[in-house]
Formats: sequence, structure tokens, C-alpha cells
Amino acid sequence: MSAPASDFSAEERATVYRVIAERRDMRHFTPEPVAPAILERLLWAAHHAPSVGYMQPWRFIRITDTTLREKMHALVDAERRATAQALGEREAEFMRLKVEGVLDSAEVWVAALMDGRERHVFGRRTLPEMDLASVACAIQNMWLAARAEGVGLGWVSIFDPAKLAELLAMPRGARPVAILCIGHVAEFYPRPMLELEGWGERLPMNRILFENRWPADAEPTPPAY
Repeated sequence: MSAPASDFSAEERATVYRVIAERRDMRHFTPEPVAPAILERLLWAAHHAPSVGYMQPWRFIRITDTTLREKMHALVDAERRATAQALGEREAEFMRLKVEGVLDSAEVWVAALMDGRERHVFGRRTLPEMDLASVACAIQNMWLAARAEGVGLGWVSIFDPAKLAELLAMPRGARPVAILCIGHVAEFYPRPMLELEGWGERLPMNRILFENRWPADAEPTPPAY
């Protein structure tokens, strides 16, 4: 029995792969507002992500208060400096990178894990971190949708989660996962920005695919970034 044919045309499939290939973690934004209809579609995309046990653990907070955004930026900047120090010999190189657009993007949203996740056992009994994996899927959905809309999105993970949770009055058990900078851009980077800056490069396929078991001669873990 042959496999069923795809429901999508060759052109539609090509578009999906193009969006994946051209998705970028954006840091440079223009001040132009993002239309409410686009934001609604991005949220729809996020909310239609897969989730383990159908728990849908994602929660989003849209930041519209300027003072609150400035306080969030201060948290990010403090962690940026701490990260630089932890990188040792790469400290100066890291400090030259633009790693966020919290004060520049038209929109700032926070993606978070809901509280009360311990009640969800399906798919998490031995892998409790699958709640986090589900939120990551939601963010990726939003990221791809944003690229298809011609809107930039940057995932900022440089912050103290406990301090950000306190700043946003999150209930006990909830946890921020990402600060999402969303906005129009003058252009999308031709390659990932960290590749352009010489920080790292995409691994070849033979480094990420094994067969049947982990090979004894697999290349060692790369140096710390």
C-alpha cells in the first residue's frame, strides 16, 4: 500500500522550508508599530503548537508599560554583563555583540510556563521538562509565523528568571522562559547573526545524526560559547 500523497502542493511545501531556512533571531528593529491583526495571527500560531499531554503550558504577557520595559531591560543588561564575565577569554568578544532589542522593538512579550504544572502527569512522569519543550514549540511557531509575515522576532534568554517573575507579578510556580522582541526590521540577516559575527557556525549533518547508537568516535563537545 503506497503512502498517501501530500495535501500540499510543491510550491506550498517549498514555502514552508523557505520560512524555516530564513527564520532569524533578530536584534535590530525599526520603530514602526505591528498591526493588531498580525499580532493576533502570531498568537494564534503559538497557541496551535503541539504540547505534551495537551497541557498547553504556555502563557504570554504583552508589555505595554514603558517603565516596565525599561526595568526589564535593566535585568537583561545585568545578566549580559554577568554572562560576559562567565565566558572568560571571550568576554570582550561577547560584549561587542548586540544580544537584545528590548528598548528598540515595537512589541515586547514574555513567554512563560503556567503555574500548577505538577498536576499534569501525561508525558511528564519521567520527563518533567516536557512542559518547557512545549513552550519552546509555541515560541517556534510564533517565530516562523512572524517570518512569514515579514516581521522580526528575537528570543532573549539573558535574564534572571526569578527577578523577572517578581517584576511581572507571576504566581508561585510560574516561570518566564523568554523575552520576545517583535517588530518590523529594515532587513533580515542573510545568515544567522552569530554566524555573521563569527561567534559560531551551524554543525554539519554528520555531527547531529547517528544510527542505532551513539558512536564511540563522535566528536567531543565543542568549547564553551
